[in-house]
Formats: sequence, structure tokens, C-alpha cells
Amino acid sequence: MSFRTSSGKQQIRQKNQDKLITLGIKPTRPETGYGYIQYHTEKSFAKKVKTFTEKPELSLAKKFLESGDFVWNSGIFIWGVQAITDALEKYLPEMVEVFQEVIPEFGGAGEKEAIRGAYSQCKNVSIDYGIMEKATNVYVCLGDFTWSDLGSWGSIHEISEKDDNNNVIQANALIYDARNCIIKGSPNKLIVAQGLNGYLIGEFGNVIIVCEKDKEEQFRRFVNDVKGRPNASDFV
Repeated sequence: MSFRTSSGKQQIRQKNQDKLITLGIKPTRPETGYGYIQYHTEKSFAKKVKTFTEKPELSLAKKFLESGDFVWNSGIFIWGVQAITDALEKYLPEMVEVFQEVIPEFGGAGEKEAIRGAYSQCKNVSIDYGIMEKATNVYVCLGDFTWSDLGSWGSIHEISEKDDNNNVIQANALIYDARNCIIKGSPNKLIVAQGLNGYLIGEFGNVIIVCEKDKEEQFRRFVNDVKGRPNASDFV
């Protein structure tokens, strides 16, 4: 019996060696801080990926939730060695070339320095954008476990310790009649707030941001606007 089980697992491994697999999480809310994966609805365990969408606006996230064929992109991957090697050579050949040049240093005294030097020559690109969104052999397996990538203020609020009014307070603060908020700041500045429901009040460098906690797209816009101001380095 154990032989059959071992043999079956081996067949599964062999069958999926040519796939780039990512784990998808069933969404529980129209989250705008996560990436989404749309998949083909075949009955197989590993489902072919149709599209990737990164951090959609709220209206689109609601449509994804209603459609039933979108999951959150967990960023957890299962790859056959040959599959990811082939993908790197096809979609990020410059990166492969950089690391091939330092292979002779692997296992020796100069390995650490060689790898650090190779990384410094690579362009800043995520694995999602560099490979997963381009490859044609990408599949998603639906995960059924508790997960959060802290990609949004809502998810941070969800996992953090809260007061009796469901506020997450990580600041020197006096809060009156406020609930469902996140208050984040430094100990040397006092934040006083009253009558807010579902807001983020945050001190980020010399910038104070007050916005609705669930408006992730607005928050990203605020950050970009701050960075675009003259003497932006004085603020962030």
C-alpha cells in the first residue's frame, strides 16, 4: 500500500513538473490591496490561469468577488525546477546570464560576495511581473487556509490588537467616539481624534495622512502625490 501511495505521489510530481503553480485564496471581501487571479473553471486540482490583476479599484474588486472565478494571489508558489529554469531563461535572460557568470564562485569563499554583486546588476522586477504574468504554463491551486499578506490597511487592522471600539492604536493618542480606525504614529507626537469611523490616521515621516481605511487606491494616490511634490525628500 505504501508503495502505491509513494508511486502515486511520484506520478503527481512528474505530471506537474512542467507547470508554474501558485496558490490562490478564496476572497472574503472586495479587497483592493491584493492581487487577483482569474482561472478557468475546469474540475482539475491545478486550474489554468486566465488573467492576473494587481490591486484593482473597489468597483472592480466587487465584480471579481461576485464572479466567483477570481482568487487572491497569495504569492506562494510551487514550481518544478525545470519549469522555473526554462521560464527564467525565456523571460529574464539577462538575469540568468548575470548569475551564470558567478557560478564558478558557488561553494567557495567568494560565493556570498559574488551573489551580492550579481543581485546589484539585476533589474528590480517582481516574479509575478517578470514571469508569472507572461508564461503560458501557469496554474493555480485553490488554498483553504487562513492567510493575509498585510497588503492593505484593512488586513493590518484585521490581525492587530484592538481596543473596545475596534480601533488599532499604535501611537501616542487620545481618541474620542472613534471606532474601526487605525491610528499610527510616533511616541513624540500626540494625535487627538474624535468621531471617526473606519479611518486611517497615520504619521509617515513629516506627513500626516487622514483617509478612509478601506480606500486603498486613494492612499496610494496620496503617497504618489507626496513623492511628486518639490522637495519630496523633506517629507518622506
